[in-house]
Amino acid sequence: MNRISRIDLDDSGLPAPTPQIEQERRVAIFDLLEDNSWTLPGRDGQTAPPGPYALTLAVRDGRLVFDTCLENGEKVTEFHLSFGPFKQVVKDYFQICESYFEAVKKLPPSQIEAIDMARRGIHNEGARVLQERLEGKAEIDIDTARRLFTLVCVLTPVS
Repeated sequence: MNRISRIDLDDSGLPAPTPQIEQERRVAIFDLLEDNSWTLPGRDGQTAPPGPYALTLAVRDGRLVFDTCLENGEKVTEFHLSFGPFKQVVKDYFQICESYFEAVKKLPPSQIEAIDMARRGIHNEGARVLQERLEGKAEIDIDTARRLFTLVCVLTPVS
């Protein structure tokens, strides 16, 4: 039961995503809801209520917000993360994704594969950063971290 059963993105105030980013977002949400792991630690000697959970990701006051509720809407926890540790890996990820989307249009499969391998490597790095930032707040497996990292990218303010 330690899983996310619903995920919402509060992207109000952000520019509309490109069609490619919107597609990545849809795929990440679909895959996340199909298979994920979201375990909350207990606080103050109390165990966290068991899920499944509804998670809302948002940007408030320049910070990434993870708002976790039970399926019935009862608030469980909310925590805020600085975007600072994500900025470089998100920038690198967007650059490699742009290269990948361009490569798919005109390069041979062997070159596309090389760019895709680099893209997956950067994506894994972003997932690792997310796992580190969530330490003590929520435990997630690498696949959940990868999917959530995609969603963090969608919400990251461009500077």
